[in-house]
Amino acid sequence: MDDKLVRILKYLRLRNLLDHWDEYLATARKKRMSVDRLLRQVLEEEYLAKCDNSRLLRRQRAHIPELLELDTFPFQRQPKLDRKRIVSLYDSFEYMEKNQNIIWMGPTGCGKSGLATAFLLQAIDRGHRGYFVPFAELVAELYAAMADRSEAKVLKRYLTYDCLLIDEVGYVEVEPAQVGQFFTLMQKRHKKKTTLITSNLGFAEWGTFLHNKHLTMALCDRLTETGHVINMKDCVSLRDPLDKQKRETPAGKK
Repeated sequence: MDDKLVRILKYLRLRNLLDHWDEYLATARKKRMSVDRLLRQVLEEEYLAKCDNSRLLRRQRAHIPELLELDTFPFQRQPKLDRKRIVSLYDSFEYMEKNQNIIWMGPTGCGKSGLATAFLLQAIDRGHRGYFVPFAELVAELYAAMADRSEAKVLKRYLTYDCLLIDEVGYVEVEPAQVGQFFTLMQKRHKKKTTLITSNLGFAEWGTFLHNKHLTMALCDRLTETGHVINMKDCVSLRDPLDKQKRETPAGKK
């Protein structure tokens, strides 16, 4: 390959073709491929390479702390979890096709975030834009946006995600203004986008951190109207006991 062709392929961003040029030519000669067949194979492989690069970029931009796939989830350690229902919901992909919400509720460490992440990753891998955000970080960002009057811009960004995973709802209490902002976001995504939520509290307890009875009822109603609730309250912690002890032991103590 001469320098001119290298420049052309780089300019066209045909990286896969550039990297495998000699390989393609060798295969074509060996198999006596027609020009039509060779061009078709090159274009198909270039297309697949670009699709995979886009998928990896969407994963990177999703801000997911740990890439957990469904086939790695230890269902055998959670016998009280309805595995059939979860796998069926995952395989059908209706939660994305019908803009449905999924809410996982259960104690700390039982695998809520891992399952939600698996659903988020599937949406991303199938061409959708996704994002992972802890609830505390989300409401803090919305609240800060009020100060510099960028609230509309921040809301618009969160509305663009086809699948938004809000993790650990209920771990922090929120101010009245933050409750209103969170409700606005959920209202605008209602029936238009998919929202995945994990929480250590049941809906009956959401009022303890939202501190607004009417908005709490309205929020829960919208989340469940076209959604699925996965109750994991009877599930056990999957975390290593030693790791858990390290997190619970104050610094400087043994």
